[in-house]
Amino acid sequence: MKNIVILISGRGSNMQAIVNAQIPNARIAAVLSNKTDAAGLAWAAERGIATEALNHKDFADRQSFDNEMIKLIDRYQPDLVVLAGFMRILTPEFCKHYESRLINIHPSLLPAFPGLHTHERALEAGCRIAGCTIHFVTAELDCGPIIAQGAVPVLEGDSADDIAARVLEVEHQLFPQAVADFVNGKLHIQGHRVNGSGNTATASARLLA
Repeated sequence: MKNIVILISGRGSNMQAIVNAQIPNARIAAVLSNKTDAAGLAWAAERGIATEALNHKDFADRQSFDNEMIKLIDRYQPDLVVLAGFMRILTPEFCKHYESRLINIHPSLLPAFPGLHTHERALEAGCRIAGCTIHFVTAELDCGPIIAQGAVPVLEGDSADDIAARVLEVEHQLFPQAVADFVNGKLHIQGHRVNGSGNTATASARLLA
């Protein structure tokens, strides 16, 4: 049984998708947040999952917050830490501490559009497709080894919200599968490539059809 700790900053829809997937051999040990009023905390607590929050505004700097968050996370002895809409840039020390067991979902087809406002930037660039990327986290923002990607079309007249809604549906399919692949020992990092993520790659290919 693998212990999973999920970090969120809001309603945690991807967290909910992972919990609802009831992944075999995975135990959601805790859902944690940097915001005490994150709606996803109440959702998780209602389902008997341990929840806690650390307000990042209570700390003098990013390093102090990350150090305390590491202590909190480690109390749950995680095999995997999942960033499911955790809106914090992490320090190199945090990333190193959870190296090869920290994954994130980003709402673009990386390496395109790292950072914020991804769908607006895709529209401005005239992209014909948009999507999401699940990747291992490294100290360099949104640049870790890619586990899976899913793509959706950008349609005539789309707004950023239209794209976001379409991408979110893909996220909810790919993220639980990526967690399951990790739990089952299928993911192997070799250089900057993740081998063994065939199930998620196949899922994204179907979504492109």
